[in-house]
Amino acid sequence: MCTSIFQIGQEDGAHVLSRTMDWPQLGAHPVFVPRNYGWHSVYDDKRYVTKYATLGSGHQHAKRIDMSDGVNEFGLAVQKLTFTNGSQLVETPGENKIHLAPFELSFFLLSNYRSVKDIEDHIEEIELMADKYSLMKYGHSELHFAACDPTGRIVVIEPVTTPIEIIENPLGILTNSNHFDRQIDKLNKYLDFTPDFVNGTVPLNTPRVTTGNVSGKSIPPGSYSPGSRFIRAAYLKERIDIPQNENEAVDNCWHLLDSVNVPKSKEHQPTYSVYRAAVCCESRNYYYQPYHAKSVAKIQLTDDLIKSNEVKFFKVADQITFNELN
Repeated sequence: MCTSIFQIGQEDGAHVLSRTMDWPQLGAHPVFVPRNYGWHSVYDDKRYVTKYATLGSGHQHAKRIDMSDGVNEFGLAVQKLTFTNGSQLVETPGENKIHLAPFELSFFLLSNYRSVKDIEDHIEEIELMADKYSLMKYGHSELHFAACDPTGRIVVIEPVTTPIEIIENPLGILTNSNHFDRQIDKLNKYLDFTPDFVNGTVPLNTPRVTTGNVSGKSIPPGSYSPGSRFIRAAYLKERIDIPQNENEAVDNCWHLLDSVNVPKSKEHQPTYSVYRAAVCCESRNYYYQPYHAKSVAKIQLTDDLIKSNEVKFFKVADQITFNELN
């Protein structure tokens, strides 16, 4: 259960990809991973070495980093989101392929590719594996992924076919439902798309893909189901003021995420929005806010940090603090 929202600053060209992370408990924290970091896949214990430095949210196991979202030194941003009844995982490993557990793909993409085009050029080399022959059992891990880069291209990466499918996503919204095209079709009840969107010819960096006309349209639903969050996020994204710069884009993202942020409610659902995060592809700023915190942490993947050789976790307190005025 997660929601991804994309915003573009019209004056400074900032591309900001944000998300909620909905999970039973907070387990991912801001982390920097350097170039030349060696890690082992849980599928077959094969060792991989990172080509590019990354900054995002994740946690460390004995032989690997599990990164949920982040940005790399070239401004490529990737997120992983749970995926309801959609994944078609590979059981028998193919020859001359990269074999990964599904949850390893986001970190692999960030640490090996420079852009969405770079991912597209190499996606056929990757197989996301079921655990039938894995060294460690991890169940039927169902995930799909959002990715964008400084060109403004944003895509959905879905393991619904072999090879893995890449779908253009100028709408800039993603939740957890399968069949992305069906989710888009459902929006016709709430929004009118532009001819460019209908024809698949939306130019890069188009801030809105609907006409703005909602006369006679339905009101978005209010539940926290994947379909409802998709509709609500898209509806509000198309109506919010267009941001002019990175600060405004991040501010927009936080207000839009407010509409899909799942409150903690042990009696009614096992998951809640344990953190929200955003990255800017150009500045390589990473923004992170755990559930209880009322302020947003900001960390930059600077040139100096990129030169570092050590994994670094950043401490962000998941607790309420207030600015007391006298």
